Amino acid sequence: MELKEIVVITGLSGAGKSLAVNLFEDMGYYCIDNLPPVLIKEFVKLIKSGKHKMDKVAFVIDIRATDFLSDFFDSLKRLKSKHMRFRIIYLEAPNDVLLKRFSETRRTHPLAEGRTNEEAIEEERLRLAPIKAVADIIIDTGQMNNAQLGAAIREFMGTKADEKHFKIVVQSFGYKKGMPSEADFIFDMRFIPNPFYVENLRNLNGNDREVRDYVMSFEESKYFADEVISMVERLKPSFIREGKANLNLAFGCTGGQHRSVTMANVVYEILTGRGEKVVLRHREISSGN
Repeated sequence: MELKEIVVITGLSGAGKSLAVNLFEDMGYYCIDNLPPVLIKEFVKLIKSGKHKMDKVAFVIDIRATDFLSDFFDSLKRLKSKHMRFRIIYLEAPNDVLLKRFSETRRTHPLAEGRTNEEAIEEERLRLAPIKAVADIIIDTGQMNNAQLGAAIREFMGTKADEKHFKIVVQSFGYKKGMPSEADFIFDMRFIPNPFYVENLRNLNGNDREVRDYVMSFEESKYFADEVISMVERLKPSFIREGKANLNLAFGCTGGQHRSVTMANVVYEILTGRGEKVVLRHREISSGN
């Protein structure tokens, strides 16, 4: 596999580089955060050796790197000499926005040692000015939300969020071990009679036919599955439009063994049968009830 494209993501601390690299990961890029510029040429050399199959990579580079400026331009010069295609995305934001972001996250600026955050931001602007001057695009994220930043980057890269790359994650879990933090929608299956209290089903789980038949024998179970599928089909275009690469559905019951596993399996099978790209996970399936 030939390395076809390199993207360098840089800019002011707090301007959204971490969000940008997450977006590039969703677009299929191999991403490295906080890569010292001096190592760019070595990494590219490693890829071109053929030992690692990557056709597009994105590097996040920031002011924390030692000898940042000289190493940065030296690496770009070497890439040009190898006729490697690369693009530089520079992210920035007004001082008041950056200060608010640092305050909300309770972080200090990487250059703030002996300075206030505002002084550090101004110092960083000065240091990065030569890179900003050669950037292929400068994006001011001050008034952008995550979706708008994603749209701006996709427009620049000539790509867009679409159904081909959209993935639905379906998982089961047990409430007694906590709810999954990454879920977009959490569905409580505890309204269905619990197979745990049926003696011959207690030691089985939702992957077993006997449990599945029991859970899905109730009309409310069938109705619920139909409603979830309908909701996903109605909302999927909105998630894609807002730049979301995944839709995470989580089904929970008390122990995460019976009702949630069954419903996750049913929804997974229906969505897969309709041509959706779906990943199925059972968080507690190996842990007892």
